[in-house]
Amino acid sequence: MRAALLHAVGDDKLDIRDDVTLTPVGPTDVRVRIRATGVCHSDLSAMTGVLPQPVPLIPGHEGAGEVVEVGDHVSTVKPGDHVVISWRPACQECDLCLGGQPYLCMKYVIESFTKGNFRFGGDTTAFGMAGCGTWAEETVVPWQGAIKIDPEVPWEVAALIGCGITTGVGAAINTAKVRPGSTVAVIGCGGVGLSVIQGARVSGARTILAVDPLKSKHELAKKVGATHAVTPDEVPGALNELTGGSGFDYGFEVVGKSATIQSAWQVTRAGGDVIVVGAGAADDMVSISAFSLLFEGKNLLSSLYGEADVRHDFPYFANLYKAGQLDLETMISSRIRLADLNDAVAALKSGDVLRQIVVMD
Repeated sequence: MRAALLHAVGDDKLDIRDDVTLTPVGPTDVRVRIRATGVCHSDLSAMTGVLPQPVPLIPGHEGAGEVVEVGDHVSTVKPGDHVVISWRPACQECDLCLGGQPYLCMKYVIESFTKGNFRFGGDTTAFGMAGCGTWAEETVVPWQGAIKIDPEVPWEVAALIGCGITTGVGAAINTAKVRPGSTVAVIGCGGVGLSVIQGARVSGARTILAVDPLKSKHELAKKVGATHAVTPDEVPGALNELTGGSGFDYGFEVVGKSATIQSAWQVTRAGGDVIVVGAGAADDMVSISAFSLLFEGKNLLSSLYGEADVRHDFPYFANLYKAGQLDLETMISSRIRLADLNDAVAALKSGDVLRQIVVMD
């Protein structure tokens, strides 16, 4: 089958090849024919080493497809079902899972560094990003990583739910629990940032400020729910105009940089919530004074994968889409083929695109 392979961290080009095979389906595994997969900034972070991954690597973690085969012990899905791939499968047995934080479960994250689910060039092992590897025509995942979804949901939309939508909308709904009538600032208006905006809109926020240096993203931000959009240098004026200088109830950081985390802290009011959504580098340190951390009363929160329980949230977000509450078509900047992934990665580096979706033939 065809797949895009990264031989070494930092390589400029993916190796698009057609001799990739899968490991056999185990008793608790599901084999999925990928029908659509997103080109996410986290994929680029994996390719450059910001997000550590084993190599050789087949990137891709935001995908949806059709079940082809299931292991003998799998009862949750069957061949023909439409599923969304979860890149953070929960074992559903550990203390974190049982305690209501399945998005923090590490079982399959750890396994993904030692268990390669692909082969190429005969018998050379390749790993799937986050255990997924959706930049391939097919993949094998644990049954917990294949979540059944309404077949009426288009493949491209289902793929977006697998990462960007769940991460962003979940940050607003699950982590921040944005209150109706509140004020929100979102720093970074890529695919996940626009999803945060949509989550804030669905939650009933009265003011949503989108902040991004690229003015080309401002209209898109307003289309999906932002009430105002500015560049970073225009933030002080917007803060005074929209909050009287007191700051926003919620400040979302959706870039993954210490500087923008500090910016989110600065635009959030005393007693407000600062939510870190962007995936940053391990050596990028954030500095906040101990004095302000205590006396300003702000809550610094992280939102990994939108704090989602994907068994509930994937179908829930799909229903919001079907009800017209989530505008997911606007999130898709282009539809491409697997063979075009090198061009897609180059476009992603430029910062001018939202979500490119690979539609499999």
